Amino acid sequence: MSTRGLRLRWQHLSVRHKLMALSLLPLVVVLPMLVAALMLWGSSAYDRLLITKVRSDLAVARGYFGQVLAEVGTGTQALANSHSLHLELAAQEPLALQQELAHARQRLGFDFVNLYALDGQLLSASWQDTASASTGTGTPMASPDLTPDHRPGAPNAQLQLLNQSNLLALAPHLAPRLNIPLIPTQSAAPSTRSVEDQALVMLASHAVTDAQGKPLAWLRAGVLLNQNLALIDHINHIVYPEGSLPLGSVGTATLFLDDVRVTTNVRLFQDRRAIGTRVSQAVREAVLVRGETWLDRAFVVNDWYVSAYEPLHNGQGVRVGMLYVGYLESPFRQTKYGILGLIVGIFAVAMVLAAWLSLRWARSIFQPVELMNRTMQQVQDGDAAARVGTLPQQDELGALANHLDQLLVAVDDKTRTLQHWGQELDAKVTERTRALAESHQSLAQAQAQLVKSEKLAAIGQLTASVAHEINNPIAVMQGNLDLVRETLGQQALPIAPELKLMDQQIERMRLIVTQLLQYARPNDYAGYVEAVNVNDALASSLVLVEHLLNHTHIRVQRHWQASQAVHINRQELQQVLINLMINAIQAMPEGGVLVLRTVDQTDAQGCSGVLIEVCDTGAGLSLATLERVFSPFYTTKNDGNGLGLWISVGLVERYGGGIRAGNRRDRGEDSPGAVFTVDLLCEAATDAEALI
Repeated sequence: MSTRGLRLRWQHLSVRHKLMALSLLPLVVVLPMLVAALMLWGSSAYDRLLITKVRSDLAVARGYFGQVLAEVGTGTQALANSHSLHLELAAQEPLALQQELAHARQRLGFDFVNLYALDGQLLSASWQDTASASTGTGTPMASPDLTPDHRPGAPNAQLQLLNQSNLLALAPHLAPRLNIPLIPTQSAAPSTRSVEDQALVMLASHAVTDAQGKPLAWLRAGVLLNQNLALIDHINHIVYPEGSLPLGSVGTATLFLDDVRVTTNVRLFQDRRAIGTRVSQAVREAVLVRGETWLDRAFVVNDWYVSAYEPLHNGQGVRVGMLYVGYLESPFRQTKYGILGLIVGIFAVAMVLAAWLSLRWARSIFQPVELMNRTMQQVQDGDAAARVGTLPQQDELGALANHLDQLLVAVDDKTRTLQHWGQELDAKVTERTRALAESHQSLAQAQAQLVKSEKLAAIGQLTASVAHEINNPIAVMQGNLDLVRETLGQQALPIAPELKLMDQQIERMRLIVTQLLQYARPNDYAGYVEAVNVNDALASSLVLVEHLLNHTHIRVQRHWQASQAVHINRQELQQVLINLMINAIQAMPEGGVLVLRTVDQTDAQGCSGVLIEVCDTGAGLSLATLERVFSPFYTTKNDGNGLGLWISVGLVERYGGGIRAGNRRDRGEDSPGAVFTVDLLCEAATDAEALI
């Protein structure tokens, strides 16, 4: 709505509504906006707090994971430099050496500890059984690229991604923890794999040297992260110790190999862990593809968690997996909604109380105004005794009400005096008016009779002139036509229809002259009444105006639905229809549509009849034309005499019918133009002469 429209609408409001609007506008607009802003800010701040916490949780998990990786390196180095290992290596006792490595693996918490000769032959391993250890059977070392740098002093603990054969060469006893079946996961990236057969390993290598620093052997140790439940549970316990999360939330931690959970404490259902499930495609692209840290809510297996993911890199800096920590979001979400609901409730109560007080104060203003307005309305409606009365308000409104009552008392006294004078004056005026009315009525009757006499005299003069000027040529034409027919004899047969048509038109001309005489002597020229089918009458009339239609661009639409016959003189009905059609054709000089419609109808008195409509698509009828269209000698054409419609009305009314004129748009049609309606009765009029 425009500003002008709002201003006009405000101006038409009552004082009550204006005061209520002014009172409630701050409450229903400002306070809700404030509540919405507070809710948005509070929700955003609450979410930022959750993200901040999970970021700190990820830092704790990252620190502990790095510590474990460093401990693998330092433990391997300490074992390589231990005196006991050097003694067993010097004694060349395979069984004792294997037991030393097994004790070291158990003490350090490694999954395997292997000792290799400088040429790559396996000297001993913590996982060997007693028989193989006693024989000293050696096997080739795993691929050399598993050791990042063979030089002493280089970083000796790294995260490595090994294929199945490389891991089994290092620790064949770890085979049951490989080949993790992949579980279909919602929103994960499409993949054709069904099993994860690679291994994510914390791997450390260190040289065993003599007192001069000369390498004697290589020590390789590591921790397999695949299905390492103890490690992931310990990380989760460090990040989320018992009681650290409020509201019943649960913390989780996970290690990913690429996008597959290889060890996690997230539950798939009941006590089964979600090992083998995959991360969503959105997280994978952000963390593994773009190398970003994900800090947001994420759908983890079967619920929403406030989650943190960061990439894990191998010794060459390649992203090989992810570290994840997160906690269940639903308790915090419910708490947030509860807090927001409490805020909304507090504001709602405040709004209700403020609205109640505002309306009470506004009522003390608009009630006196309404009372004064109602009193004025009662006085205007005729209750002169209506008064405002005493108001409880002692302010300007109370004083205004008192002044209004005093003014009404004064007005009432003056009104009674004026009424008394008015009654006396009315009596005198009534008496004089009665006398004038009686004289005016007599004058009007005389004037009407004079106008009628003048019209009849004019018609009589015109009729006598027309009869004299037309009847003689008609007689000559009829005589010559008979002479042509007698002279040609049989040769006149080819043009017999045309001669017959000329006879009919000459007869029609005689009838028109006779009808003109009807207005001077109506009782002497009543036509022969018969049952006429209006559809046939329209069809024959169309034939007679066809020569006019052929020279125009006018289409004729026929909607002839009438089924009843009317009692009227056929020639007179045809004359009326032809007159209406010619007028319609002349109203459409540029072309258009001539609509002829007939339909059965029943009038208000229950008499059955037929309605005929002649519609054009011309300019229509102006108001001035509608008022005088049926008046004698009124015409809008330069070559007309203004008698056609007047004669047509007289012909139709003689048989109890009538003609109406109007515009098509005035009755709801889209097309412009005029419409003339002819109402005819199926039964003959009982007193036709009275209708002339």
